[in-house]
Amino acid sequence: MDSSGHIDKKLLIGILISLICIVLLFRKIDFHLLLQSFSSIKLSYVLAAIAMTFVSYILRAVRWHYLLLHIKKASPKNLLSATLVGYMANNIFPARIGEFIRAYFLAKKEKIDTSSVFATLVVDRLWDGFTVLVILVITFLNIQLPSGMENIQSKMAKGGYAMLFLYLLVIIFLIFLKRYPMATIKFVGILLKPFPKIISEKIIPVLGSFITGIKFTTRPAEVIALAISSALIWTAAIIPVDFLLKAFGINLPFLASMFIMVFLVFAVMIPAAPGYIGTYHAACMYGLMAFNIPREQALSVAIVVHAVSFFPVIIAGFICLWLSKTSLSSLKTTSGYQE
Repeated sequence: MDSSGHIDKKLLIGILISLICIVLLFRKIDFHLLLQSFSSIKLSYVLAAIAMTFVSYILRAVRWHYLLLHIKKASPKNLLSATLVGYMANNIFPARIGEFIRAYFLAKKEKIDTSSVFATLVVDRLWDGFTVLVILVITFLNIQLPSGMENIQSKMAKGGYAMLFLYLLVIIFLIFLKRYPMATIKFVGILLKPFPKIISEKIIPVLGSFITGIKFTTRPAEVIALAISSALIWTAAIIPVDFLLKAFGINLPFLASMFIMVFLVFAVMIPAAPGYIGTYHAACMYGLMAFNIPREQALSVAIVVHAVSFFPVIIAGFICLWLSKTSLSSLKTTSGYQE
């Protein structure tokens, strides 16, 4: 509920979607085969997957360092702690509120403006989006799905091209907005003329705020560092999926892990209960089933993939809070989250 006692409709919709996914996931499952699949897991691969997951968080802190340079050279310790706390919050709170908490946590530690820090996270997500779309195009153009799925593969490749094109248009628009703000805003105003005036009254001020808050580096060394760190971040995020497939004795090419990661990225965009329960599992399971992996084994992998991405960072996030003597309730209040 929010502060006025009203039920959060978005949260309810998310919980409903999660419940539907869970029903669909388990309705045709042979639980004996599911348990049998778990019994064959190799724990060494699971531990390696957890370790590599934390490497991806370290790399995220490195990229954030470069995005914050125009504001302050932040402490590596604070960058990593804020990253872990933010991802912890994303896993236990709805609506990806962890992004706000991540910005507030670092701003408090470094004694800098929270809105300026949050602006760097917008750019951070732009880098993520572009990198994921590159992964999507590479995967969909090169992966070989089993016989009978050629038509689906062709459609996925076309969809990947379309999404990459649209994202490039967004990047071009942002560059023009930053370099030629008045001309770009005027152009947007012309495009919005056919729509009700209230729409332009809301969008134009947002664009103005965006210009003042967002900083795009133009230094070649920093751009290269951001591009390399983004590639490494997502490589380190995909490797755990590959490790966990091996943990269950599933030998698929690395492209298959990239394919599943793309599914997982889109899954976390769908409204769901906190922790992406159900949607995350469904994306992983149906992604594996595209390679003719048995349903029970695919679900067991999905459960472990979610657990590896979910529980370790929550534990690490709470440790960071404890070490910094910061309470979870204060973060919820500061971010605007209400029970």
